[in-house]
Amino acid sequence: MKRAGRYTLDFGLIAAVALVSVLGFWDLYFGADADARPHHHLHVATSFVWLGLLVTQLALVARGRHGRHRKLGLAVLAVGPLVVATTAMLSVHSAHRGVVSGDGDFLIVQNVMVTLELGLLIFLAFLLKSRRQLHGSLLLSTTILFLGIALFFALIGFAPQFRIQGPETFHRFQTAAMTGQAVCLAVGFLFFLRDRRNGWPFLLAAVCFLLNEAIRSLLTRFGLIDPLTEFVGSLSQPLTFAASFALLFSLLAATAWPSARRPRTVRSGLSA
Repeated sequence: MKRAGRYTLDFGLIAAVALVSVLGFWDLYFGADADARPHHHLHVATSFVWLGLLVTQLALVARGRHGRHRKLGLAVLAVGPLVVATTAMLSVHSAHRGVVSGDGDFLIVQNVMVTLELGLLIFLAFLLKSRRQLHGSLLLSTTILFLGIALFFALIGFAPQFRIQGPETFHRFQTAAMTGQAVCLAVGFLFFLRDRRNGWPFLLAAVCFLLNEAIRSLLTRFGLIDPLTEFVGSLSQPLTFAASFALLFSLLAATAWPSARRPRTVRSGLSA
């Protein structure tokens, strides 16, 4: 019980992200203008499979079942690239819809950058798998990225002070985004304080949203938001999915296969 208690905060984070994600996807499936498409189903499914994989791995570590933990960790080789690929495809879909409607894509920079940052965190987790605690932190820190995006949609969907009720309330998009970023920073800082040596990935993931916002401001200043939206929206969704999956899978495989030939040194999967 003592051992499991060490991971209460980690389990709590995953549970909170799962709950906020349900709220974030709620309008897409049950809202007045619900219009969920196959790519939405795929993205939702892979996102929750990823969270399920993380919580399962964490439970195995908490119970000291490291053998099964390492074997199941190889599932990240497929699930990780799949999550990134569906996120990339959804980014292209969002940009394309913004171009066609003429309204642009308010989240174009966040969508593109979060896709890249998610892939980077997963890759770093595999690259640094020999450092067990850091490896685990890198994998768990991906939930911060899920939290930031889901919280934005949950706020504008359920919190009255953030709901968009016309052109005069469009500023609430920015307010909801800033609120979500503040929550992510608080969570990231909490995990960093818990373990300053290995908790920095949580803070890094939270800071990503601020970095993305700075990039958005810079692109806006030079009038590059529309060209970026048009470029991303012009990409093929199936090809984007396939290319994203193949690229990350290749990178993860390159770090995993050498270790797979030396079973005693394998440190794959969520560690603690």
